Amino acid sequence: MPYSDRMQKSHLYTVFFAPRGFERMADLGMQIAQQYLSPFDKLIGLVGRAGSGKSMMIKGMFPGLELVNDDDGVNVRPLPLLDLEDDDGDTGFYSAHTYHIDVHFEAAFTQTHRLAEAVRGAVSRGKRVVVEHFDLLYPSLGRNAHLLIGIGEEVIITRPTLFGPEPADIADIVFASLPLRRMTHSAEDLCEYVMRKRGLTEPFLHADVRHGFIFSFQSKPALPPGLDEVENAVNDLIRADIPISFHDDRHIRIGDDLWLCHGPRMHVRSTGEIKHFTLNKEYLVEPITDRFLLVGVVGEQGAQKISDLNSLRLL
Repeated sequence: MPYSDRMQKSHLYTVFFAPRGFERMADLGMQIAQQYLSPFDKLIGLVGRAGSGKSMMIKGMFPGLELVNDDDGVNVRPLPLLDLEDDDGDTGFYSAHTYHIDVHFEAAFTQTHRLAEAVRGAVSRGKRVVVEHFDLLYPSLGRNAHLLIGIGEEVIITRPTLFGPEPADIADIVFASLPLRRMTHSAEDLCEYVMRKRGLTEPFLHADVRHGFIFSFQSKPALPPGLDEVENAVNDLIRADIPISFHDDRHIRIGDDLWLCHGPRMHVRSTGEIKHFTLNKEYLVEPITDRFLLVGVVGEQGAQKISDLNSLRLL
């Protein structure tokens, strides 16, 4: 048994919060590569809706890999993976070691069974193939990934065996949870929007909690309105059903206002899609760092105690 198999055979799955910013998603990708990716893994599958962060995850896992769905490279033809197949088995010194394919995009140009043949051929030649929307390719491919990653509200990392999980199983989980991630991100930006409009000047860090977000302050903010007023103002914006739209890779628009955002594709279409926003009415003190934490939650979990948000019974 290869050394990598001995090390990984007991790994069922690992779950991370799915970050809502480009940099944080890339950092998580780097961490996943360091902890879970084996040099012997030839087929890496990613599952998730468009905009969930798959491409940024790949950039963190494989720095320098040319992604075929990048805005600057989407028209590059032929697809490098198909070009490899057309090279009649070329495994020369100058051929690439790792290839990327976005099945959802490529299906508009190439039949799925042809893509599956190209992936099987590349893997048989010792190449590594990173496949976005792996669940769409799996029925034609006839084999599972060595490492399978699903991205929804959470990032699920698993090493499938003969007994699963199937890509469709991961897809069912992450597709269902993604709307909560969109709601959370939009509520997070709305809350910051309200607090900045009301005079908040202190810098703070962003962090995650299940179905919610955390603002982490070095010192307790001197914000004249109380947190009740902040929550009410955010809920007023939600009831107003204001459009939220992508502007560019660093900004969204909240109505007509331009707003800095590090994950502009991960939003609901309008504030009215955010359900049950709740803001904790006091700042929590993190005992190790002594930082002040402000916690916001969306969805039915807003009624839970703060201490219960990450409890195992809610996972």
